[in-house]
Amino acid sequence: MKITYDKEADAAYIYLQEIKHEGVSWTHPCDSIEVKGMINLDFDNKDILIGIEVLSASKTLPKKLLDSAERIDLSSKD
Repeated sequence: MKITYDKEADAAYIYLQEIKHEGVSWTHPCDSIEVKGMINLDFDNKDILIGIEVLSASKTLPKKLLDSAERIDLSSKD
C-alpha cells in the first residue's frame, strides 16, 4: 500500500493495488454527508478496488497518516 498527499490541494490517494497501464476504469463517489468528506473509490476494468481518493484529507484522515505520506504537488501538473 502506498499513500500520497498534496497539501495544497488537501488531497490524499491511497493505492491498494499497483495501477497498471489500463489505469482506473471507473470511479464510485461516496456519499459526502455520510463519510463527512469527499471520497472516491477507483476500480480497474475487472471491478477490483485499486485506490481511494480522499479530498479535504486533513479533516478526514489522521495527521500521523498524512505526515507519513509521500508528498506530491498536483497543482503543478498539466
